[in-house]
Amino acid sequence: MGNTVTCCVSPGASPKLGRGRGSALGAVGGRAGAGAAAAGLERRGGAYREIAEADSGDSDPGGGGPHLQHISDREFPDDLALESNPSDHPRASTIFLSKSQTDVREKRKSNHINHVSPGQLTKKYSSCSTIFIDDSTVSQPNLRSTIKCVTLAIYYHIKNRDSDRSLDIFDEKSHPLTREEVPEDYCKHDPDHKHIYRFVRTLFSAAQLTAECAIVTLVYLERLLTYAEIDICPSNWKRIVLGAILLASKVWDDQAVWNVDYCQILKDITVEDMNEMERHFLELLQFNINVPASVYAKYYFDLRSLADDNNLCFLLEPLSKERAQKLEAISRLCEDKYKDLSKAAMRRSFSADNLVGIHRSNAILS
Repeated sequence: MGNTVTCCVSPGASPKLGRGRGSALGAVGGRAGAGAAAAGLERRGGAYREIAEADSGDSDPGGGGPHLQHISDREFPDDLALESNPSDHPRASTIFLSKSQTDVREKRKSNHINHVSPGQLTKKYSSCSTIFIDDSTVSQPNLRSTIKCVTLAIYYHIKNRDSDRSLDIFDEKSHPLTREEVPEDYCKHDPDHKHIYRFVRTLFSAAQLTAECAIVTLVYLERLLTYAEIDICPSNWKRIVLGAILLASKVWDDQAVWNVDYCQILKDITVEDMNEMERHFLELLQFNINVPASVYAKYYFDLRSLADDNNLCFLLEPLSKERAQKLEAISRLCEDKYKDLSKAAMRRSFSADNLVGIHRSNAILS
């Protein structure tokens, strides 16, 4: 296949659903991520490396050796797959945004019926003389605002869940995170947004994780709920979130946090428990840890929509001269890059029947 990156895995790799999905080697937002195969995991340099050998059943009938499945062969173009795998496709609606719409509609309806005034407008709007802009972009999100949005998405997942389907590996009663005794009614009370935010914020602050890692964490969480057909509920939300953060930090960051480091943060959890939860998480994800840039961007903008619906406004500041110069410099770099790509494309040979012009467009920054 030349320079094309490929991966192979046994179709029966999934221990639960058997969808024939394997590992995915790819880059998350421009950084190198790596897949993990069902035959084993080897952690090196903060990433997973595939060490599975090709299954003899996947060999080429013509005797040409093992069949290497291209990453594009595992995509599902039909609409049904789009709806059932929102964390894999850029056009599918995110689950958290759809779950939040019920509360947003009820809040707006209540305000309309009770004639509640929206109060003084706190959001700033740009004018002819002043442009307001926040410091969060899709490539460099604001850490504090992103964590607030991600934890709000988790809150709506728990509040508007369909049922209480779970697995023992994520149950906090069976695998407590602290030495404190878990209350008997631990599974009956939904955590509020502040409680979830404090838990996630503590992990991100202690491990020095980035805002991009928080977005990837939400992608893995929704992928787990879809693939494993479970719900995130009061009895399992902490361990599911912890497992998603653990995996996202290893895939995203070049220098990942080791499992033993999380044990020092949470104090009472053992490294054996962390390893076991990580293995189960990967198996339930069917070792699909690839996050395309388009899916990442979709989650980022849906999180911004969630923030607008819940009055979690990003901090706006007037556009200064220095900031404008930086944005202009970035725009020029992008424009020069596209010019180089256009020149490279022009050097290719075109058929007279399929000759098309090379179009260029200016970069638009969020």
